[in-house]
Amino acid sequence: MSSDQVRPLLPIGQVLVGGRSMEPALRDGDRLLVHWGGRPEPGLVAVVRLPGDRPLAVKRLAFREPGGWWVERDNPAEGVDSWQVGAVPDDDVLAVVLFRIWPRPGKITPRIPGPGRASGEGAE
Repeated sequence: MSSDQVRPLLPIGQVLVGGRSMEPALRDGDRLLVHWGGRPEPGLVAVVRLPGDRPLAVKRLAFREPGGWWVERDNPAEGVDSWQVGAVPDDDVLAVVLFRIWPRPGKITPRIPGPGRASGEGAE
C-alpha cells in the first residue's frame, strides 16, 4: 500500500509487515489486523507514515510530545524510527494494530518503552 492510499473504506483492515525492525514482536511477512483511525496510546503498535519518501511503517508508539508521536522500532539494529526522523505528526499515525492474524495469531502486547529504547518480547 502506498502512502497516498491510506484511507480505506472500512475502519478495519489488514497490513503486511515488511522488514525486521519490529523483531522479536513481529517478523517480516506477518499479517496484522488494524483499526484505521484507531485511538493511539503509548505502548501500542501502529501503522505510521514516516517523513520523506518512505513506505508506510509499523512502529511502537512510545509517547506523545507537542510535535506528535515518538515512535520506535523494537529491533534497534534494523529500520528507521523517531531517533532518526523525530516525532511523527498526529495525522501520520494512521492505524492501531489489533492483533496478528498470520502466521502465529495473537494479540500484540502493549508495552511502555523504557528510557532510550524498548526491550524484550512484545507479542504473545
